[in-house]
Amino acid sequence: MAALLAASTVAMAQWQWIDPTGRKVFSDTPPPAGTPEKNILKQPGVRPVPSPLTQADAPAASSPAAVAPKPAAKDEELEARRRQAEAAEEAKRKADEARIAKQRADNCERAKRARATLDSGVRIATTNAQGEREIMDDKARNAETQRINQVIQQECGPLPARAQAQ
Repeated sequence: MAALLAASTVAMAQWQWIDPTGRKVFSDTPPPAGTPEKNILKQPGVRPVPSPLTQADAPAASSPAAVAPKPAAKDEELEARRRQAEAAEEAKRKADEARIAKQRADNCERAKRARATLDSGVRIATTNAQGEREIMDDKARNAETQRINQVIQQECGPLPARAQAQ
């Protein structure tokens, strides 16, 4: 009696899945190894790991009925989303490059005007830490000219290699 009861519980353990042709399959064995998880409709407990094909299974696996499933529409949608994300990333990168180029051109222009003012020889007044107005002497003028020349070299030339790699 106990053996009959044990056999009936094994017979009730049914697998249900949709095969590559779209038909529902009911079986007491798990679906073939290539069956996507979304096509498995019912399974008893935890899905066992499929065993390797035996000699008896080999002809059945090579039969015309065992056709590989067509790529799902989800894959095409996922690919379209990936392409859209790549395009958005490229557009963002180009916008960042344009913003940096505009900023560099503005900095270059300002530095050239500052150097022209320094080179003109007119007196230049600055404000010190106490808020007092001071006239720039030759030493301060030379230091400021060197600083302005560095800015011009950095901002007016080609973009440095390390900035291009980022």
